Amino acid sequence: MAHVRRKFVEVEKTAGKKAKGGTAHAVFDLIGKLYGVEHQAEKQKLNPEQIKALRAEKSRPILDKLKALLDARVASTPPKSLLGKAIGYAIKQWERLVVYLEDGRLRPDNNLAENAIRPFAVGRKNWLFSGHPRGADASATIYSLIETAKANGLETYRYLRHLFEHLPAATTDAQRKALLPQYIDPQSLIMPA
Repeated sequence: MAHVRRKFVEVEKTAGKKAKGGTAHAVFDLIGKLYGVEHQAEKQKLNPEQIKALRAEKSRPILDKLKALLDARVASTPPKSLLGKAIGYAIKQWERLVVYLEDGRLRPDNNLAENAIRPFAVGRKNWLFSGHPRGADASATIYSLIETAKANGLETYRYLRHLFEHLPAATTDAQRKALLPQYIDPQSLIMPA
């Protein structure tokens, strides 16, 4: 959904003030309403079954309007235009766009996954300049520790500080293993005020 939204945002930016009230703006508005339903579910802390029911009640009609709008505009919009490409992409992805209605554990987009890998995508070019294979190995190790710490709910600075303070004293594999992020209790990293 985020990718579809982004394509219509590009259309709006290109069209400027002319886009207000146009197809791109209408699509953008409907997608905004879909995310409003998601925000409501999050705010109410609904469980997956309740989220599925909420989506059936509120998101399904919005998606039906969105699909009807796309179907109505596809024939009258030049397919090579920016708007035509956005409409074509949305229609082509439709089955993937609506699958989240079937399960309250799913999300309408993959933003969480993309945000998790973004540091690696950005860093990929920098890693070409590690200077030496050992430097690249060291970078990979530290990035892995940091991301694993985040995934385990640890504050990275506190975890790394804990690791660097205790690693020199670890003399066995078991002691070193105990310092890995997945074996650390987040409460043990709380620093005194």
